[in-house]
Amino acid sequence: MMKYCFLFFWLIIANTAINAQNNDAATLLETGRQFLRSGDFTNAALVMNKALQQEPNNLQVLKELSMTYYLQRDFTKAKETVKPLVEREDADVPTFQIAGNIYKALEEVKECDRMYRKGIKKFPDAGPLYAEYGDLLWKQKDFSAISQWENGIRNDPNYPGNYYHAAKHYFMSPDKAWALIYGEIFVNIESYSSRTAEIKNLLLEAYKKLFTEESKAKTTRSKSAFAQAFYSILVQHGNLATGGVNTETLIAVRTRFLLDWDRQYAARFPHRLFDLHRQLLQEGMFEAYNHWIFTAAGNLAAFDNWTKTHTEAYNAFSGFQRGRVFKLPAGQYYQSN
Repeated sequence: MMKYCFLFFWLIIANTAINAQNNDAATLLETGRQFLRSGDFTNAALVMNKALQQEPNNLQVLKELSMTYYLQRDFTKAKETVKPLVEREDADVPTFQIAGNIYKALEEVKECDRMYRKGIKKFPDAGPLYAEYGDLLWKQKDFSAISQWENGIRNDPNYPGNYYHAAKHYFMSPDKAWALIYGEIFVNIESYSSRTAEIKNLLLEAYKKLFTEESKAKTTRSKSAFAQAFYSILVQHGNLATGGVNTETLIAVRTRFLLDWDRQYAARFPHRLFDLHRQLLQEGMFEAYNHWIFTAAGNLAAFDNWTKTHTEAYNAFSGFQRGRVFKLPAGQYYQSN
């Protein structure tokens, strides 16, 4: 009987020791993160290596240690740490993202390309991997990058990065339809960042180019029936912008666009972006929404003045905008239709 009691208590003590060790590793990792957040990369690496001594195969510790080396610009150690991780069965999406940053820093393009392909094969719905792989291709002047961003939009429609890159790509093409669609989706998913301001400017410029350069063609070069419908209705109302493209003319154009779209194409091509426009019109916030995009892009001082002279309207929209999450449902990818 005493023998079994001893064994029982020994198991309790051993289990407690193991849990304490695990807690020590977790505590060390959190301490390392605190150093990392403060920019003290040397101490972060020191503490994370201590955590690694406790749990040599801990994926999270290894990932964050490799990222710490990367931020230290010790790319050799970063690569040594991360390279085995992407071969592990438990490698997750952030593992491939960290590895991508390291390989890009080392300018090891072929290895980086292979790694992203492996990651996308393992995680075909991971929007960040498509965005970053497309960025790698784009920087090599490989214009098949757009196919990666489109795959990211189709497979992970609520990740903003692919819309950001795709909108910029299409803005540089003769066809501005997808620049307008993807750009506006992006600013609704990622509403308050430096990239948001960049894409707001792109949207304003794309509308200017649409009505000053392309409306004569009355068509779009896109093979997508959705884009053709979108474009055809917009250019029908181009006469409203003959005096110049500004927020007021765009409100008029986009309001008439929505009315025509609802009558002709909404049933065939349901889309969350146009659902949002409809909701904003019904609730009296469409004007404020357009000022938030276009006036802010064209003239920040004018936008600030508008918010001060329309305080109630802007506050209502601002509260709505910050209190919601814009999400696209599955099945609203129309690039290939």
